[in-house]
Amino acid sequence: MIERGLYYATPEFSKMIQSVGGTWNDTKHRPMVCLIKSSEHPDLYWAIPMGKLNHRNQAQQQRLNFYLTLPERDIRSCYYHIGRTSSQSIFFISDAIPITDKYINGIHVGGDQKHYIIKNKNLIAELERKLFRILSLENSRKNHFRQHITDVKNFLLSELRSEGN
Repeated sequence: MIERGLYYATPEFSKMIQSVGGTWNDTKHRPMVCLIKSSEHPDLYWAIPMGKLNHRNQAQQQRLNFYLTLPERDIRSCYYHIGRTSSQSIFFISDAIPITDKYINGIHVGGDQKHYIIKNKNLIAELERKLFRILSLENSRKNHFRQHITDVKNFLLSELRSEGN
């Protein structure tokens, strides 16, 4: 994987999350940005699922707007972010998840038919800021989010260690 690259996860990825007690109900084939490498293992990445803003109805857009307009000190202001990739995108930051190459089954391509890598420095900075706040909360309250970030991370680290032996 390449940092800031957009990828698609395998169907086994959601099964793995559910096997450790997390919830991953997303049945759509949506990309995720593998934003940064984990400091815990060079083959573990922190990913953020994405969606298209124009696919949201009015009620969904109002809900997003509620979270996006909360004061910055409120952790819920970090749950989502809207930014431009190949189109107006929603980043579901509260659904952040660790991932490894094993659970990637394809790249997301841009209009030039090449692997899409986010290059916008302002977008990257804001995504990282919000992701680090989510991960900080998760670090203090293990499995606070429905996907069970901590259990998934521990499972993936265990897989990586056993593959290394």
